[in-house]
Amino acid sequence: MAGFSSSLLVLIAIMVASMQFQSTVAQTRHVVGDALGWTIIPGGAGAYTDWASQQTFTVGDILVFNFTNGQHDVAEVVAANYEPCNSTRPISLVTTGPASLTLTTAGAHYYICTFPSHCQIGQKLTINV
Repeated sequence: MAGFSSSLLVLIAIMVASMQFQSTVAQTRHVVGDALGWTIIPGGAGAYTDWASQQTFTVGDILVFNFTNGQHDVAEVVAANYEPCNSTRPISLVTTGPASLTLTTAGAHYYICTFPSHCQIGQKLTINV
């Protein structure tokens, strides 16, 4: 019986350690656009698409949108509002930069700038978690 108890304790300790390891691995900070930041950039949405294709996103990761206050913002929108750049009723909206958004769910996430014409000329990002 003593052998069973000590084996159970070892198993529990291993499970706790692996959960802690998983949570530390799953918190990567992704600076959107790297040095370019969250702005209107040459190449439009394609530049953000290229950036995202080089990243691996997981639940718990943090997206950092670097932008100048009063010149940009970042809104998470539903898929139907992404292509037409519709910022009505966003899931979230952050107007002060830098904005740090934690990815809390798996699946596709859609981000746009709500300033007039910014999204239409390419300041938008879609990622898959």
